[in-house]
Amino acid sequence: MTEFWKEHSKGATVEEMMLDSRAKELTQHELPEILSMLPCLEGYRVLELGAGIGRYTSHLLTRAAHVTAVDFMDSFVERNRQENGHHSNAKFIQADVTKMDLPKNSIDFIFSNWLLMYLSDEELESFIEKTLGWLRPGGFLFFRESCNHRSGTEDFNPTCYRTDAQYSHLVSSVQVEQTEGNQRFGYDIVLKKKVKAYIEMKNNPNQICWLLEKVPRSSVTQNGFTTFQQFLDNQQYTNRGILRYEKMFGAGYVSTGGPSTTKEFVDMLNLKPGQKVLDVGCGIGGGDFYMAKTFGVEVLGLDLSDNMVEIAMERAIAEKLPSVQFEVADATKRVFAEGSFDVIYSRDTILHIDDKLALFKRFHSWLKPGGKLLISDYCCGEKPWTPVFEAYVKQRGYILYTPAQYGKFIEEAGFSNVRAEDRTAQFIQVIKTELQRSEAIKEEFIEEFSEEDYLAIVNGWSEKLGRSNSGDQRWGLFYATRE
Repeated sequence: MTEFWKEHSKGATVEEMMLDSRAKELTQHELPEILSMLPCLEGYRVLELGAGIGRYTSHLLTRAAHVTAVDFMDSFVERNRQENGHHSNAKFIQADVTKMDLPKNSIDFIFSNWLLMYLSDEELESFIEKTLGWLRPGGFLFFRESCNHRSGTEDFNPTCYRTDAQYSHLVSSVQVEQTEGNQRFGYDIVLKKKVKAYIEMKNNPNQICWLLEKVPRSSVTQNGFTTFQQFLDNQQYTNRGILRYEKMFGAGYVSTGGPSTTKEFVDMLNLKPGQKVLDVGCGIGGGDFYMAKTFGVEVLGLDLSDNMVEIAMERAIAEKLPSVQFEVADATKRVFAEGSFDVIYSRDTILHIDDKLALFKRFHSWLKPGGKLLISDYCCGEKPWTPVFEAYVKQRGYILYTPAQYGKFIEEAGFSNVRAEDRTAQFIQVIKTELQRSEAIKEEFIEEFSEEDYLAIVNGWSEKLGRSNSGDQRWGLFYATRE
């Protein structure tokens, strides 16, 4: 690796560093895109690893309290020092990141661009552990890598092209124990996103970014999984499970009523061409494609399930809809500038989220004045619940409120014109319709999946019907505006 980079650092040019003859053009488009994914760095102590000649260093220096820029090629470090050494909050180090050591909890944000793909699997795991130690609790790690396939134009490139799933699994699994209170820490994925500039300019969907937050790890796990995201992707929303849901709800949909309720609810928003919509819990994107194609809006779909987003992105390519983007993201941690969206839309997702008021306050901030909020979600009847419903809610990890309570949270978050509607009667009718449809497509369903899958879906829907008829399970529709 050292010999390779000695060969490709002689001129310390951006083309050498990026191993791409179109480096300047790519930088012009990707740099603002990557910077837009970072948290607010005001007052932060930043460690930039694999800083190269300082493509990002100069921008980090204007945002952060201090930046330590590290690279293992002398010529790159020297070029970075020449370009950015006039900043009083900069430090430049030539070092091998696999051998570095820093004090515990001494860094607020670690930034790395095309670094981990040059580490072996053993070095990578050790590096992730080290970064967890260096970061303060609540600190962030950002990294961007070439995944799946090579991307540069050089003939020889000794890079390890891992899949994005390998990176996601590793960063979610590694934990460290810190002496104060014997607390364990790990990483939660705040966002995972493909670099749009590479998709548009090079038809390359394999440039992928992660933003991770260092968080305490509880000894109590979600059904045996380290993180909630792992629970979703390995239990509730496996690829097979998603496609089973889609067969019931309709092509592109994994939420109640599929295309019929989507059309009904979206029509309430009076969308206009060019408006920006955020879909929280976008699933496999059916509603997003409908909004983009019918009304000419731009849509960003967020979902915490990697499996959902992978399917949604495949469909987006097939649909040829660049106005629809998707990312794996945690809406409770994701950051957007105030007034970023005209509409925030969410279908049967927020039931997973504990602090709904805090989330709705974020929504309020992200909307432009006059912006609209539309949510459908699972709700509940007044307690006490039946033991069967108690067990169901606990097994799924849902946090449910009555439609009236839910509406009050939206009002408390600052929204106006709040409408909180109990749509349980409609929910019951939709379930009955879907059960009738399941009878009509039974043979086709069994052929595509299995009889066991068919019974799992039908029994699940029948139980849902029972819970709704008893009054325990409710379904709410919520509409509000930001003044």
